[in-house]
Amino acid sequence: MYKHLLNPLDLGWTTLKNRVLMGSMHTNLEEIPGGFEKLAQFYRERAQGQVGLIITGGISPNEEGCTSAMAAKLSTEEEIPNHKLITEAVHNEGGKICMQILHTGRYGYHPKIVAPSPLQAPINFFKPKALTIDDIEKTISDYVQCALLAQKAGYDGVEVMGSEGYLINQFIAKRTNIREDEYGGSYENRIKFPIAIVRQMRQAVGDHFIIIFRLSMLDLVEDGSSWEEVIVLAKAIEAAGATMINTGIGWHESRVPTIATVVPRRAFSWVTKRLKKEVSIPLIAVNRINTPEIAEEILSDGCADMVSMARPFLADADIVIKTMQNRSNEINTCIACNQACLDHTFQLKISSCLVNPRACHETEIRYLPTATKKKIAVVGAGPAGLAFAHIAAMRGHQVTLYEASDRIGGQFNMAKIIPGKEEYGQTIRYYEKMMEKYQVNVCLGQYVDVDILVKGDFDEIILANGVNPRKWDIPGADHAKVIYYTDLLEKKVIAGQKVAIIGSGGIGFDVATFLTHHNGSDTDIASFMETWGVDMEYNHRGGLKLAQPELPERQVYLLKRSTGKHGNTLGKTTGWIHKANLVKKGVTMLSDVEYIKVDDQGLSINVAGSPMLLDVDHIVVCAGQESSRSLYEALLSKGLSPKLIGGAFEAAELDAKSAIHQACTLAADM
Repeated sequence: MYKHLLNPLDLGWTTLKNRVLMGSMHTNLEEIPGGFEKLAQFYRERAQGQVGLIITGGISPNEEGCTSAMAAKLSTEEEIPNHKLITEAVHNEGGKICMQILHTGRYGYHPKIVAPSPLQAPINFFKPKALTIDDIEKTISDYVQCALLAQKAGYDGVEVMGSEGYLINQFIAKRTNIREDEYGGSYENRIKFPIAIVRQMRQAVGDHFIIIFRLSMLDLVEDGSSWEEVIVLAKAIEAAGATMINTGIGWHESRVPTIATVVPRRAFSWVTKRLKKEVSIPLIAVNRINTPEIAEEILSDGCADMVSMARPFLADADIVIKTMQNRSNEINTCIACNQACLDHTFQLKISSCLVNPRACHETEIRYLPTATKKKIAVVGAGPAGLAFAHIAAMRGHQVTLYEASDRIGGQFNMAKIIPGKEEYGQTIRYYEKMMEKYQVNVCLGQYVDVDILVKGDFDEIILANGVNPRKWDIPGADHAKVIYYTDLLEKKVIAGQKVAIIGSGGIGFDVATFLTHHNGSDTDIASFMETWGVDMEYNHRGGLKLAQPELPERQVYLLKRSTGKHGNTLGKTTGWIHKANLVKKGVTMLSDVEYIKVDDQGLSINVAGSPMLLDVDHIVVCAGQESSRSLYEALLSKGLSPKLIGGAFEAAELDAKSAIHQACTLAADM
C-alpha cells in the first residue's frame, strides 16, 4: 500500500530506510538549561518510530545569525558535547539525523543582525547592518566551520537553510538585495553567496556527508525569484555538491498562508514536481503533508523523491512505524493549528502540540503503566474527556466515558465544519480508535446524574462536561432573530443573508468564516491559490498574482464591545490569516460597540457613541461561555471529590490546547 513511502532511498554511500523526512522545527529547548538532554529524548522517540531522516531545529553558524540574542549556535568546539547527546540518542536507535544551519539575517530579534542590504524586515523592529565583502567571506567560512563541527558532533549531514526569507534567501531576491558589488545586481551575482557556501562546504566535509539545501521554490513576496531563476539556482546548487534539495515555500513576511490549517493538504507539491525534471538529485516535498496516504500520493505522482513531515511528528512520534504495521488509523494526525508549536516558538515558549502535550516534554510527561488499577468515570466526551480517557485507559485503568449526545468529539464537532478547520475531524477519528483499542466503555446518549455516579462506585470521577454559551442580556435577546453559535453550527438554524455576530473572539471568527463560504469547505487547492493570489503557472515573480477570492455567501457584521483591532486575541501565527480571510469576504468589522436592543427592525447599536441600525435577518451570539458546574456541585454535596478538566474547569477562554494538556497530565499522574 505504501510501496513508495516505505521504499529506501539510496544516496550512494548511505541509504535512508524510507522516504519520510522529519522536517526542521525549532523547539526553544535549544536555549534552556538541560534542553539538549530533553531534545535527545525528543529525537530518540522519533528515531524509534523509524523515520527515515531527522532534521534538527535551526542552529546558527555565528552570533549575528542567531534568532535571538542567546539562541543556539555551533561555532566552537565547546558546543559539540551538547550536540553529541542528540546524535548518539538517534544513532543508538538506528536513525539518521542532520543539523539545520540557519542564519536569520534581517529576521533575527537582536541588535547585531546583518543582511546583504540595510533593509528592515516588515516583521521586525531591528534594522540590519549591511555585510561588507570581508563580512560575507567570513560568513561563508562560518557556514563551512559549522558544518565541520556538526560532522565532529556525529551528525549524518546538514541542511543549509536557503529559503523562508532568511539570510541566504535575502541575498538571492531583488526584494532584499540592492547591493552594487559582486554580490548584488544580476541574478548570477546574487546567487554567488549560496553557491559558495555549498561548494566550500562540500570540499571541507568530503563526499560522505549529507548536504541538503533548502531552496525557495516559491517566494510568495513581491520581487521574489522568477521560475527561471529558481531553475538556475537549483542546477548550480546541484553542481556545487548538494546531496538533496528541500522545498522552501514562502517568506515569513509573505501574506499567503503556507502551513496553517486553512492550507489544503499537499497544496504546494506541484511546484516541487515542476522542478523535478530540471535536476537529478533527490527533491523533498513539504507543507501540509500530514498522513501517510497523502505522502504516498505525492511520491506516486512523481512530485518528489522524499516527503517532509515536520509538525506531524509533534502530534505522533510513531507515524512511520504505524504505517509499516498497517496501523495508519492509529496515527494522531496533525491538525495544523499552530497553537502549541509555532505560536509557542515565536513567543519564546517551549514548543509542544495541541493534540499531543508530550511533544518536547517527553522527560516530564510520561505515560507509564499504572501500579494501582482504578475504576474511573469520565463525564463528557469532548477533547478533554477523550484525552483523559485515552491516557488513563492506556495506562491500565478501567474507564467508563459518559456522553449525553449521540457522538464523541464535543466542540470539535463544530470546529470541523468550519471551512479551513476540517482537520479537527481527524482528532475525533483518532480518539474513536483509541477508545476501541484501550477498551474504554463509551456510553453515548447517556445523561449522567449523581445517582449513576454514586451507584457506579468509582474510585475517581472526572468531569469534562464542558461549557454552555453565555446568555446575552439586552432588550430583545429572546427575539426570533437571536440565535446562539451552537444552534448555527449544529445546523438547528439556517442563517439568513444578512447576519450580525456578537463577539469577535475565536468562535466569532469561526462563525464569520462559516457564514461567508458557499460550500462549507475550503479544501480545493486551485480555489485556495485563486483566493490568496498564488500563480500556479508561475508567470510572475515570487509566484504571485492578483487574488480573486470567491464572493461572499452573506453580508456579515462582526461586532465587539472593546476598542482596537479585531483578531488581537487570536493565535500569533494564524490570527492574521483568519482576519485576512474575512476581509476578502467583505465582512464588516465594528469595534467599540454598545448593544441597545433587538426588534423586528434588526439590531440597534451605538458605534463609538453614534447610533446605527443593522437590518439583519439573524444575530448570532458568540459572547463567551460558562462552565457547566451543576453536576460538580451536586457531587460535592454528597461528599465526593470529582476533578474538573477542560471547559468545566475554566471557560473564560475556550482553549482546546489547555484542556487536552490538563487532561493528559492528570491522567499521567493518576
